[in-house]
Amino acid sequence: MTDRDVRAGYFAHATATIDEGSTIGDGSSIWHYSHVMPGATIGRRCSLGQNVFVARGVSIGDNVKIQNNVSIYEGVVLEDDVFCGPSMVFTNVVNPRSHVPRKHEYKPTLVRRGATIGANATIVCGHTIGRYAFIGAGAVVTGDVADYALMVGVPARRVGWMCECGVRLEVDGRGNPHVTCAACGAAFAVSTGGLVRV
Repeated sequence: MTDRDVRAGYFAHATATIDEGSTIGDGSSIWHYSHVMPGATIGRRCSLGQNVFVARGVSIGDNVKIQNNVSIYEGVVLEDDVFCGPSMVFTNVVNPRSHVPRKHEYKPTLVRRGATIGANATIVCGHTIGRYAFIGAGAVVTGDVADYALMVGVPARRVGWMCECGVRLEVDGRGNPHVTCAACGAAFAVSTGGLVRV
């Protein structure tokens, strides 16, 4: 650690670029060749892997894990306890052209608390990923995702539900309105809008 990092309360590898005007919480780690731009806010106890880019105005909550080769572009908000797998992709423009400036058309993306986004998944901008949702590796998300939903495929579709502990929930399909996680015992209710913790 450098003296600056010790005073700041976070660790940044010597190859990382931390621009003035960014805010980084205590206990966070920023690894090799990552870049945090001015105006970005990163919470406490976060881990940014190798070659992570955090754009201006991005907000990242506490205890967020961002694996190698992920870019968090303007308009993206990650709430607490979000996991971003290696090389997953966020976008912020739906119709990019090299010769047409579209900065005034950025669409926001909100990733709610506890959500997991798998390796190489793509999140098309303008949508919300629900709390504790689980986006499978390689999935392409083109719409809003319900809380606790397990999403896979291209385009991504819901194939089940996930517990907050990361275990797939078994829904019996016989109209039982309650589901209990076999691993941690958390209880959920099935509703027309999806799954809710009870």
